[in-house]
Amino acid sequence: MLGKVYTASLIGVEAKLVEVETHISGGLPMLNIVGLPDPAVKESKVRVKSALANSGYHWPGQEKAMINLSPADLRKEGGGYDLPIALSILSARKIVRNEWLDEFIFAGELGLDGALKSWPGALIFALLAKQKGLAGVVIPAANAREASVVEGVKIYPARHLSQVVEFLNGELELRPVMSSAKELLQKGAESDLDLSEVRGQESAKRALEVAAAGGHNLLMIGPPGSGKTMLTQRLPGILPALSMNEALETTRVYSIMGLLGEDMPLITRRPFRGPHHTISDAGLVGGGIYPHPGEISLAHNGVLFLDELPEFKKNVLEALRQPMESGTVTISRAQGSITFPARFMMVAAMNPCPCGYLGDSHHVCKCSPQQIRNYRSRISGPLLDRIDLQIEVPAVRYRELSGEPAEGKTRELRSKVDQARSLQKERFKKSRIYSNSQMSSKQVQKFCVVDDQSHRMLERAVDQMGVSARGWSRILKVARTISDLENCPDIHSRHVSEALSYRVLDRRQ
Repeated sequence: MLGKVYTASLIGVEAKLVEVETHISGGLPMLNIVGLPDPAVKESKVRVKSALANSGYHWPGQEKAMINLSPADLRKEGGGYDLPIALSILSARKIVRNEWLDEFIFAGELGLDGALKSWPGALIFALLAKQKGLAGVVIPAANAREASVVEGVKIYPARHLSQVVEFLNGELELRPVMSSAKELLQKGAESDLDLSEVRGQESAKRALEVAAAGGHNLLMIGPPGSGKTMLTQRLPGILPALSMNEALETTRVYSIMGLLGEDMPLITRRPFRGPHHTISDAGLVGGGIYPHPGEISLAHNGVLFLDELPEFKKNVLEALRQPMESGTVTISRAQGSITFPARFMMVAAMNPCPCGYLGDSHHVCKCSPQQIRNYRSRISGPLLDRIDLQIEVPAVRYRELSGEPAEGKTRELRSKVDQARSLQKERFKKSRIYSNSQMSSKQVQKFCVVDDQSHRMLERAVDQMGVSARGWSRILKVARTISDLENCPDIHSRHVSEALSYRVLDRRQ
């Protein structure tokens, strides 16, 4: 007796169709699983046997079952194989109608009582079902809203194994869950953090505006308590709203990590991730024996905030260099390579010296010149080259703290940022990039033409400040963004001058 059921296996942020085959024959009662299963899949035979027995589908007489997960060379991970394994056994025993089984993808972890429990990756399974032209996906009810944001495929929720069997036999109607991704995006709550809550720091707010308008990386240098963290936490509020494609890209990553819930089926706001400086390189970039995405992928299409930048381990910071350029991170293991998305805005904060008070008029710096050099040398030149804006955030004066805040600052800046991004969207409509920060060298030459006065300013920057070729290119990108904020088609010397003012660490060399 033979039964077949479809499920899927996660490979990075994609899924590959897996066929679960079960052959039942006479002999000593046993259940074997082959096809490169991991320990969690091997243990499923215990869960499946108990779930079948407690659901009324007893294992009769002297029968043995051989279960094959095809393709055999693809590693199978997690508890999501429980439901398809149970259904393939019931199909082989003719308890489930076979004619329905090849129209669905099944997935879900089984409790010992047959209850269906959530598992990661439901959204990606729904996308695979749509791609393969299948009728739908049968999954635990807890994952249904997450998967239902994919249009063009039906999502059938179930809470128990017996419900799935009765549905396949036409004895029970499972109503598909319907969600509108567009409505979810529109209902995405706005941030309750406003830049008006940050007193003073007008120059830093301007830098945030420029960074948001062009998707540029930003480094803030200032003493403790100057507002660096407060400024960064309010940055997502002035970024443009997520597009549908961006929302789905970001939700994929959260789906495979199991970070979505019934109350949050779709990521509707740009993510903000702020890992602690003790994080490992695998935690930040991704990795593990069986690779999983790291913080930079969870920050995809959003903001990655690295507070106390020099305190991060050097190998962790250097691992950021390639993803900051390419927008992806590829993790290679003996079994193969997996690529995760990692297009993010990096915002970093640091003190000017180990004690934090260098240049502060109200505190005395106790650091020696050598200590300051050692502190700053923890951030390599190649990494600094990839940070477009480097600004100072001085301590706030009392009159700025005691003044009345101007409400609606975030709304005002977001309007300007949206206008600048719309210009960039039109500019890059024939390419696959979204902002000025992503321009290639060829696009910089085409869209960042400057006048003679600007050329002379850039020449002095390269010759006197030691700006590298990459730094020169990033200055031009920032100048292009500043001109976009003014709705100016050409880059003028004032735009280049402002862009050069955002290279604080270059000027100190």
